[in-house]
Amino acid sequence: MEIQRIGVIGVGLMGAGVAEVCARAGYDTLVREINDELLAKGLERIEASMQSAVQRGKLTAVDQEAARSRVRGTTRLEDFADRDLVIEAAIEDLHLKKELFKQLDQICPPHAILTSNTSSIPIIQLAAATQRPGRVLGMHFFNPVPTMQLIELVRTLTTSDEALEAVRAVGERLGKRMIVSKDRAGFIVNYLLAPYLLDAIHMLEQGFASKEDIDVGMMLGTSYPMGPLTLSDFSGLDTVLTLLMCCSRRSKSHGSLLPRSCARWWRLAGSGARAGVASTTTRLGRNHRTNGRKQKIEEKEEKTSSSKGESRWYNQKSWS
Repeated sequence: MEIQRIGVIGVGLMGAGVAEVCARAGYDTLVREINDELLAKGLERIEASMQSAVQRGKLTAVDQEAARSRVRGTTRLEDFADRDLVIEAAIEDLHLKKELFKQLDQICPPHAILTSNTSSIPIIQLAAATQRPGRVLGMHFFNPVPTMQLIELVRTLTTSDEALEAVRAVGERLGKRMIVSKDRAGFIVNYLLAPYLLDAIHMLEQGFASKEDIDVGMMLGTSYPMGPLTLSDFSGLDTVLTLLMCCSRRSKSHGSLLPRSCARWWRLAGSGARAGVASTTTRLGRNHRTNGRKQKIEEKEEKTSSSKGESRWYNQKSWS
């Protein structure tokens, strides 16, 4: 099948980038946000990125205008009724994504392919929310989307050859290089990346080295463009935390140890204190404040750990 109309769910950092490259590649692109304010910010983000590309000589003013004309926004999911391909780029929340896929399955035409830009959630869980599991797969872009050349295609046990090849053709038109992964938490790239970031956080938390030395060591010693702690911050600490938890829960090969800060704040996030991710940010050298409740919990755990002589790490049973 030939894909002509693409819909993008979410116009945050990733969604805006996905929408931009689709529009620049000639696709009729519809973006959706949950309210007018976020939609306006998302469209502004796309415009700013394209303007930057023009200034850097990567895009002509004529092509910018053409791409701009192909993008439109909506707050109504029902407007996706004519889309051939949907790329979901909402936040990393399984329940939210499943609900979106359930609604899209009812709204989109039968031939439409539903994909997710999730960085860690197994795609089969999203496919199970639909009546078209053969037309559901992962389409994982990397940040920043306009410049990063990779798309990770994630094929579930139910994904059809037709759907996979149709999405591959879209990726080629976007000028990207595709790799195909089986459906497992983290896929290829993040499955390998998770323990790397995890070990860097362990080293910092143990006081083994400073954040600057950890990052510089990996940059100059291995020619990485940025160190693991900078990469964690750049990717979004909430996203990194979700990735670590998702991969650790589903793979014994990643080990059962999670840094104490991650384990503690994940439990808080589960009870509604999502802002607890700031703990990990603080350990990366940022100046974030914690509220009284978090402070008391931290002090209590420190005293308990010291009095019982416990390890500073939690094993998997304590946070799963």
